[in-house]
Amino acid sequence: MKKLLNMVLASLMFLSIDAMGQQSIISEINYADLQKYIDLAKKNFPRRKMFDAQKDGAKAAIPMAQVSYLDLFNANYFYRPEDKSVLDPINPYNVNGFQFSINFNLGNYLQKPFQVKKAKAEYKIAQYEAEEYELQLEREVKTRYYDYILQISQLKINTQTAQDNKGVAENLRTRFERGEITIDAYNQSRIAVSASSAAKIQVEVEYLKAKDALEEIIGEKLAEVK
Repeated sequence: MKKLLNMVLASLMFLSIDAMGQQSIISEINYADLQKYIDLAKKNFPRRKMFDAQKDGAKAAIPMAQVSYLDLFNANYFYRPEDKSVLDPINPYNVNGFQFSINFNLGNYLQKPFQVKKAKAEYKIAQYEAEEYELQLEREVKTRYYDYILQISQLKINTQTAQDNKGVAENLRTRFERGEITIDAYNQSRIAVSASSAAKIQVEVEYLKAKDALEEIIGEKLAEVK
């Protein structure tokens, strides 16, 4: 009878191994879908938009720094009506009518080239940061997609294993009712069914988590991706 029990357990084990052997992660990968997910993440993911906004802001600062050269000049005018007497007749510059003046800030003038250069450097940095994050985002999408495919394959395996164990257990129940095996052998098959069912439920949870994580980063439901 012990030999029969070992045969039952071996049968359950081989069913699980056979189910695992029938699956291949690589064959399940759809690179066209993966590229769609990467493109969607670059389009929709909020953090990617933040880097784009920072890059645009840094780019806009360049012409602002260049135009600020005009700030170096400060024009003023003074008007004294013709019918008013001058305050200081001896001063030849104190006359009636309009008087104009232009001030030039030499210190600011010397700083401007460096400010423009700094604005251009900050724009380059923003570009590099956006490019770096784009690579990180692409890698993260791939990681989540591969995990999603893994959980699909795991779910197939565990579903098949649970079905196989259930079939074995039903067969052993019939044999037990006929008195062909002991209750210990039948109970072992029931334990295997419970274990495989629990494993299937756990994998279902992991599958849902992986699916949610992928949908989060691409910004759309997988069912809506065309």
